[in-house]
Amino acid sequence: MLTADRPVPVPTSVSRPANRWVHGPVADVLLGWCWLPIALVAHALEGHLVTLQALIAAVFLLSFAHQPLTLGLVYGDGAQRASRPRLYALAPFVMLALVLAGVSISLTLVALVAGMWNAEHTLMQRFGVMRIYGRKAGDDHAKVEKVMLFSWLGLAVAFLGGFVALDRLVEKVGIGRTNRRSVELLHSGAAVMRLLFVPVVVVAVVATARWLRAERAECDHRSTPKRLYVLSTAALVAFVMIDPIAGFVGYVAAHSIEYFAIVHSSLRKRAATGDASAVARATSSVPRRALVYAAYFAAIAAMIYFGKHTWNGTFYAFAILYFGGLHILYDGFVWKLRRPATAASLGITSTGAPAVS
Repeated sequence: MLTADRPVPVPTSVSRPANRWVHGPVADVLLGWCWLPIALVAHALEGHLVTLQALIAAVFLLSFAHQPLTLGLVYGDGAQRASRPRLYALAPFVMLALVLAGVSISLTLVALVAGMWNAEHTLMQRFGVMRIYGRKAGDDHAKVEKVMLFSWLGLAVAFLGGFVALDRLVEKVGIGRTNRRSVELLHSGAAVMRLLFVPVVVVAVVATARWLRAERAECDHRSTPKRLYVLSTAALVAFVMIDPIAGFVGYVAAHSIEYFAIVHSSLRKRAATGDASAVARATSSVPRRALVYAAYFAAIAAMIYFGKHTWNGTFYAFAILYFGGLHILYDGFVWKLRRPATAASLGITSTGAPAVS
């Protein structure tokens, strides 16, 4: 969701904002750890297959519901469109062609690309939130944090692919064709994953130690919100390794919940910062936001209902791939913290902090 840019040294005279939280202490902690109760519920339901499948289906619906939000942020913001006019004009048609071609050539290939891209995208959202906290605290740890997070992801993938019979879990639970094929491909490389596991452990330990050393150098409370969030992320990765099904459910659900929260927070602040975009005007007050949200969720509900009853559900599967692809692609451009308007909408007002996107 948010990606890093080249860090810039922080002058010692920079005036840093007093508020280090994104939504507030209680809300940030609840959002950072929202995956835990969901994962625990999923774990408790693993002996009740029908109820667990219903929970998984609900989480997938929530995941699908957050994806088209990005299109509204792009096409409702003239400045955003003007920054990359050709991309935003051509991407919908190119993505349409790619999805159609991929599905007709090899659904397995589409599943592999979708699985890898989604894993990277979800991780990058957590990296982006860390960088919001880091930007507020005035640190420049973006590079070491990105390496650390990707080493954790590599650790989880190597462990699950090499030592866990994921194909049996998926067959037992049933999580959809695309996700099932991604898991089957991961399981097919079990021998390679076992060989990679020890080197990945070493990389993860070294990267984590480097981050801890960088954080200790701060020696104050400025990074407390970020450190709590990093702890939550580490716990989430560990939970996925211990209980893949429940951890996966929490991982997917938390990503969507957090995205909704960030978009809501950004929209609330846009009007206060004088943003004149169409999306900012449409959501400039509580009643307007409520109306926009109601219309949006009504449209999503209609899309899901008619999609599932069109072409035996094939239209719904296509919509997931299409909107998911655009969502992941556009998110790499929408949430650039080096853009003053984006930074201001997330409560970042310091001018000398590291350049992050």
